[in-house]
Amino acid sequence: MANVGIIGAGSWGTALSVLLHDNGHQVTVWSIDAEEVRMLSEEREHKTKLSGVKLPEDMIFTGTLETAVRGKDFLVLAVPSPFTRMTAKKMSAYVEEGQVIVDVAKGIEEGTLKTLSQQIEEEIPQADVAVLSGPSHAEEVGRKLPTTCVIGAKTKETAEYLQRMFISKAFRVYTSPDLLGIELGGALKNVIALAAGIADGLGYGDNTKAALITRGIAEIARLGVKMGGKIQTFSGLTGIGDLIVTCASVHSRNRKAGYLIGQGKSMQEAMDEVKMVVEGVYSAKAAAALAEKYEVSMPIVQEVNAVLFEGKNPAEAVDDLMQRELRSEVAALPWEEKK
Repeated sequence: MANVGIIGAGSWGTALSVLLHDNGHQVTVWSIDAEEVRMLSEEREHKTKLSGVKLPEDMIFTGTLETAVRGKDFLVLAVPSPFTRMTAKKMSAYVEEGQVIVDVAKGIEEGTLKTLSQQIEEEIPQADVAVLSGPSHAEEVGRKLPTTCVIGAKTKETAEYLQRMFISKAFRVYTSPDLLGIELGGALKNVIALAAGIADGLGYGDNTKAALITRGIAEIARLGVKMGGKIQTFSGLTGIGDLIVTCASVHSRNRKAGYLIGQGKSMQEAMDEVKMVVEGVYSAKAAAALAEKYEVSMPIVQEVNAVLFEGKNPAEAVDDLMQRELRSEVAALPWEEKK
């Protein structure tokens, strides 16, 4: 049995707290919101973000960060991506040398273009930082529906340790050394999911969704490989797998926000209606900046940015994507010579 601290009591942090408790671990959950701590402690259910999932009586909830961090065998950092650096900075004083922190959010920092693990390493250099990612909506993990994810870590030992901690009958975990590819896939798919939601909001069909998913993973993989990620990662769970579920699922906050934008709402109106952090909005500018920095073509990402931040009409953005210059789908494939 491990003693685990979960930093962040949103839907994902709460679902993972139940998973880890069911696996026999002692779990302490931290929230910055005193009312959230009270609700979880007294009602043993997250009424607003994971309703219907009962929380065990021996699970500890606290508003004191030191209580959740100090002396734990490993930590799960589950705050929304815009708050990763800030939270890591506050945690640092309590983290011991070599203490494992597994980040489970997805995003890229706009100002620095750093991944979440890179931010954590900057703020907590003494930590052993890993990531957990994949097609894994909290609502389904909380209900113990079969799910598969990937643990990324720098060493095989850390990855396999966390694999043993998380794996269960309903939660299968693989390992990978490609932290960068895992994080890029997880962050960038949220931008493509906004586009998929916009297409749904405009009333487009399955053909459009399939095109966005397929060409979206092509964009993600182009950038990811240029940055040093591995092509195999983008064809796996944290690439195409996570992209499919985020573009198609009714649980996807990014798809829902895009849907509302496609129906005519502004970005802010859509975010207000979703009532949770829409991480694709925060990653969209970073994705465009990375595409420019690494000289990679990412037309879907560019059009999403134009809709979100420049007021471009969503239907016009789709038209511009459809009427781009003619090209081959896979430029590297050779043609036979005409005889």
